[in-house]
Amino acid sequence: QVQLVESGGGLVQPGGSLRLSCAASGSIFSISILGWYRQAPGKERELVAVITRGGRPNYADSVKGRFTISRDNAKNTVYLQMDGLKSEDTAVYYCNARGIGPVYWGQGTQVTVSS
Repeated sequence: QVQLVESGGGLVQPGGSLRLSCAASGSIFSISILGWYRQAPGKERELVAVITRGGRPNYADSVKGRFTISRDNAKNTVYLQMDGLKSEDTAVYYCNARGIGPVYWGQGTQVTVSS
């Protein structure tokens, strides 16, 4: 089992920044890819960004150039730096971990972009 605990969500004005963190614990040896997904009201959950154990990132087109994903393998933590936030980025953001075995999800953290 892997446990994921997210933090860093909140309310921010358009153009502002937030940094999300997700700490993984448990059977983390089985995890190779960490990432972030989001789900807005009335919409399906979608990929935001993922990063491999070696540090190779992949981003959704909608966030390229604005969001940066990184990971600290020593701390078993993945980060999402979100800059230039837009109202359409408003959603619940979920941490995701996958590798050998099940896919794991965090509990979600709300990000609201509004003036």
